[in-house]
Amino acid sequence: MDPRYEPLFTPWKVGNVEIKNRIVMLPMEGTNMIQWEAKTGFVKGIGEFYRDRKDQNIGLFIPGLIPLISIIGSKWVYKHPEVFEPVKPVIKEIHESGAKIFFQISAGSGRSMLLPPLLRPFVKKGPLKTLSSPLIASKWWWSAPDPDEPNVWDPEVKMDLFTGDMIKKFTHAFGETALRCKEAGTDGVEIHAVHEGYLLDQFTMPYTNHRQDEYGGSLENRLRFACEIVKEIKRVCGADYPVSLRYSVRSMTRGFNQGAVPGEEFTEVGRSMEESERAIRILEEAGYDMFNCDNGTYDAWFWAHPPVYAPLNINLEYVEHIKRFTSKPVVCAGRMQPGAAADSIAAGRIDAMGVGRQLLCDPEYVTKLREGREADVRPCIACHGACLPFNGLNGKGTDIDPMHIEMGRCVLNPWTNNETKYSNSPAKKPLKIAVIGGGIGGMETAIQASKRGHSVDLYEKSGRLGGVFNAAAAMSFKEKDRALLEWYARELEKSGARVHMNTEITDIDSLTADAVVIATGAHARTLGIPGAERAMTAEEFLNGEKEVGDRVAIIGGGLTGCEIAYELALRGKQPTVIEMTEHLVGARGICMANSSMLRELLRFHKVSAYLGSVCEAITDEGVVIRNKDGQRTVPADSVILSVGYSPDGRFAAFKDRKGRPNRENLYFVGDCDRVGSLKTVIKQAYELVQRLSYK
Repeated sequence: MDPRYEPLFTPWKVGNVEIKNRIVMLPMEGTNMIQWEAKTGFVKGIGEFYRDRKDQNIGLFIPGLIPLISIIGSKWVYKHPEVFEPVKPVIKEIHESGAKIFFQISAGSGRSMLLPPLLRPFVKKGPLKTLSSPLIASKWWWSAPDPDEPNVWDPEVKMDLFTGDMIKKFTHAFGETALRCKEAGTDGVEIHAVHEGYLLDQFTMPYTNHRQDEYGGSLENRLRFACEIVKEIKRVCGADYPVSLRYSVRSMTRGFNQGAVPGEEFTEVGRSMEESERAIRILEEAGYDMFNCDNGTYDAWFWAHPPVYAPLNINLEYVEHIKRFTSKPVVCAGRMQPGAAADSIAAGRIDAMGVGRQLLCDPEYVTKLREGREADVRPCIACHGACLPFNGLNGKGTDIDPMHIEMGRCVLNPWTNNETKYSNSPAKKPLKIAVIGGGIGGMETAIQASKRGHSVDLYEKSGRLGGVFNAAAAMSFKEKDRALLEWYARELEKSGARVHMNTEITDIDSLTADAVVIATGAHARTLGIPGAERAMTAEEFLNGEKEVGDRVAIIGGGLTGCEIAYELALRGKQPTVIEMTEHLVGARGICMANSSMLRELLRFHKVSAYLGSVCEAITDEGVVIRNKDGQRTVPADSVILSVGYSPDGRFAAFKDRKGRPNRENLYFVGDCDRVGSLKTVIKQAYELVQRLSYK
């Protein structure tokens, strides 16, 4: 073991429960161990999910989250103890590994509830309780402490009032549900939460609680609901049964759907650090045994779910500070790195490191750290592309339907939460496979095929692996993307696949193979406007092939264009974004935590943007645009085109009219098939190998 990490592998206690090390697997959406509505008690594959991780040196598991009342059907969970039965074997196996497990219990989302598009017209017309369909969720899921507060995802929706009678019923339900968890064998429970702006947190914060009863006004009143919950659990389950609280140290919120970025001076409308210092003492006195900490609300979602733009260890200094105001152990989450966590634990500034997405990306993460194999860790790149793909326009609605969304999965590791769908056993009939293209799609295909016993040759026409992802990883804040490229190169070398660099394949028939996989990627689009030749592509800029001046116009306000604008701002340039739609980073599939943080960073760095603007020409003076205000020239010394990609067409002759391969045993993977995302290319490669191996 690297001596730096030794503090991570020392025991500690939560109440009377001793935990073998200081690694806590955090609640991840999609890992809910209870399926209430179907009464099956077992989400498909969840047992396999935890079996992949139970022997991987994790000290404490906190699966999340268990709602007190089902979203569909309005059933109180504690009244159905039978749904806990199927998870008991998994709890037993976790205990046999020497780890402990707390179940996380939730009161609901309140104004943070994601609205299915089907329900929005009804909700906007009036209280949801007027609907009678059995498929409609309980009105309690659509209630908040203050009905005047708009829904986070759609500001036109007003919430119902969470009444005093409901508070009493929920407090009772927390105690009874915790008892069901204890009877199932859990070592404790966690309350979700005075955290992230969910229902309980909405009670605690000044900007979401304007009540005039005993649950509003003073800090003590605003914390009353959370305090009554832990007291009820202790009354029902016993004083020695541990209760953790998911806790946001600071709200980091400027206003409705307005988050503050790291380093920004702002007026806090939620929980300030000063109030947090008082709050954590009140919560400890009420009976909480642990505080599982980070920052943020749904209005500043990127603090609780930090994307690639967030600094590593983003919440550490805040959690270290709040640790001084409680005698109970604190856990810190948020892009935590093991070295920083170990140093803080050794100094007594925190008690444990919370890990979430990294354990979706690589189940063996902790074991690899302990065994000194850190270079073998598949790094999480904080993309949220499959673990939390809720996208929205921050107060302007969202087109995501939460009833048909995958969560708790991983862009880089399709196996995660698909353990019953895929196989990792040897191929039924090993094949000789040729892969053309050494980008992410080609490397993923070669690695996965080699693991299953196929004989693989990979051909890359250039002297560099990674394809267009090299440009994406070049930005200064993408250290984990660069680490991913290094990981792919090592895995490819270890796989046994034969890699032929600087080898361009133009004749497929020259290859001796049972299957040929084409993964040649895509090329940057240009614009058919006068002066387009004066511009450079995003790839040319990111790869360092061309330099820019001080004033830079970026044509295209999608993800890449806005990332380039942020990178230029960090370099001291003066970027301007020109976007034809009315939104920056408005594409589907981009998590709101990522898109909202990127927009807030552009605001903070005073990056100007012209929305709803069409580019008509590029001149020596800049970019001529037209929008609702007429025509004007945006001054620029340099122009960067970020208007998307087109599939590589070198092997287009091998596709039929519908874009399918026109010969047997020929396959297209990734952007050369259809331009997509990192998620689509890796999943496509992974599933192709599954078909070739087990058909």
